[in-house]
Amino acid sequence: KPSNMLNGLLVVNKPVGPTSHDIVYRIRKWSNERRVGHTGTLDPLASGVLIICLGPATRVSEYLLGSDKKYQAIIRLGQSTDTYDSQGTFTNYVDVNLTQEQVENALTKFRGVIMQTPPAFSAIQVDGKRAYEAAREGEPMDLQPREITVHALNLVSWKSPDLVVDVACSAGTYIRSLANDIGKELGTGGHIASLMRTATSHFTLKDAHSLNDIETAFREGKGGALV
Repeated sequence: KPSNMLNGLLVVNKPVGPTSHDIVYRIRKWSNERRVGHTGTLDPLASGVLIICLGPATRVSEYLLGSDKKYQAIIRLGQSTDTYDSQGTFTNYVDVNLTQEQVENALTKFRGVIMQTPPAFSAIQVDGKRAYEAAREGEPMDLQPREITVHALNLVSWKSPDLVVDVACSAGTYIRSLANDIGKELGTGGHIASLMRTATSHFTLKDAHSLNDIETAFREGKGGALV
């Protein structure tokens, strides 16, 4: 399809490394479509489902921003960081001697409607300034807790110090904050060692295309078939 015919959603399997904005930039370049947007940021550390809107479909992005998400996370206990993930500065180390029962008991406190404080290193804006900018300058903002819903929080495996969980949650949930808070509840601290978004709304990894496949399709003039 010519670029002016592109109108729809492209489900990307984002690799670890690039930002969500990097993905938008690449797809804009490959597709020659000016109007390209994403429907919910994934941190550079995170991989998985990132929905890209092209053309007039960018108007639906706000609806998808508000949709439920699913993740699989590896929470490394006993190690805290200022960003709540492995890319931050390590702030604390604690020995971890927890039973699976202790871990399961802690998780029960994070199911349902809960209050969650976003990470200091987040893109939230207060008075026109991003929280992560203030945090980098050594003056983290006092971010207020907000209500989120954790529809499901299931233990996949526990092999010290790594806790693997599947999470289904409302939009606006920070899995990094969840990891930090679970670590606090267990008395060990914790951070996200690995994060994969497995679904946004009803779009899953099965629907997602790799960046290589997307680039190849657009180079061969078949990119429209993926949208």
